[in-house]
Amino acid sequence: MGSQKGNKPSGRTLSLKTNNKLRRQALYVENKKAADKSRHEERHRRRKEEEKDPELRRARLERNQPVSLDMKRVWDEGDGETLGTAVDIAQAKRRRLEEEEAESAQQADGDADEDDELDSMLGSGDEGQDEDEDEDEDEDERMERIRRKRLARDTSVAPSTTSTNLDITPAFLAAKFPNLFTEDPVPPPKILITTSLNATIHHEAQDIGSIFPNSKYIPRSAHRYGHKYSVREICKFAANRGYTAVVVIKEDQKKPTAMSVVHLPHGPTLTYSLTRYMPGKKIPGHGNPTNHFPELLLNNFKTGLGILVAKSFWTLFPPQPEIVGRQVLTVHNQRDYLFVRYSRYVVRDRKPTERSVTGVDGKDIKGFEDIRVGLQELGPRFTMKLRRVDKGVGRAGSEGEDAQPWEWKGKMEKKRTHFNL
Repeated sequence: MGSQKGNKPSGRTLSLKTNNKLRRQALYVENKKAADKSRHEERHRRRKEEEKDPELRRARLERNQPVSLDMKRVWDEGDGETLGTAVDIAQAKRRRLEEEEAESAQQADGDADEDDELDSMLGSGDEGQDEDEDEDEDEDERMERIRRKRLARDTSVAPSTTSTNLDITPAFLAAKFPNLFTEDPVPPPKILITTSLNATIHHEAQDIGSIFPNSKYIPRSAHRYGHKYSVREICKFAANRGYTAVVVIKEDQKKPTAMSVVHLPHGPTLTYSLTRYMPGKKIPGHGNPTNHFPELLLNNFKTGLGILVAKSFWTLFPPQPEIVGRQVLTVHNQRDYLFVRYSRYVVRDRKPTERSVTGVDGKDIKGFEDIRVGLQELGPRFTMKLRRVDKGVGRAGSEGEDAQPWEWKGKMEKKRTHFNL
């Protein structure tokens, strides 16, 4: 075999190719220390430069944004008049408003051109110049008015946070689900929690139902001679007694695996799969919830189907939370998975090693120099995914051509950058 002396690597890797094991380990430690030292010196130098010029830090953060699947998200074409199309409702409404403004501007320009022709036929040259100047001023005022209107619309329709704006509900949702999207005052929620037949997860069902205010858990009978009430019969019983929703928690292998939310009295019914359930007592550093009404946060619901899911959760909680309890329930949508977290705001003194609370401009907020705010999770926590939407009370209680407006299918996830919510 030929000699390999001529193929030896050069530079830094040459020191790691020595035959002496102890020497190789020592050289590896030296190289690692040198690399760490140069990296720390670079960070220290960059931090000093950014403290002098905050614009450098903002430019660096914008330049180093990771390209995730959420940033690569693709949308369907059209106005999103069905639940099966993934269209950003806020962007679609913004486009419609811009088109209406453009049409009104063109119509105004056409009327102005006709007035110019009449004035040129009747008036003299000097009068025509005066009228042109007046029209230029009117045009500037009109463009300024449109610009102010567009700025005002941007702050309301496209907020800077991921919170869901239920004020942009499309008309087809209100027509298809009048029980949810109504202009009448919403009654206070009263929820009945139950399980599937012959269930054994009574403690887990009570724990999950504890996140819904003003709820009551009723176990379904498992006696061999007891009457096995169907979901439709339970919903009829609950509607006659003033309940606004029924939540049915299903199990498999003695674990909660699904949850159906039935809005009374006539639906719709939303069915979710439920995974990664963890009771509050198993969460490290957990707190104990109180009876105060929590604040509800609905994040990142953008499509028509997402607005329907957000509205469904919104009707299950009182519109006026009790801020004294400092409790918050977060339903965060990310890639069609709903992460449910139940937490409490915790206000404490700032430690000497911690930085003060800063604003958007990077400066300390006056009055909050010695305060830190955090979240203490109360539990339970779990993850859900929407599987089916029925127009009536369950699949059996939905009738008509559009009895099942939407159902999850495996082919929907062939494209990793396409999401439904």
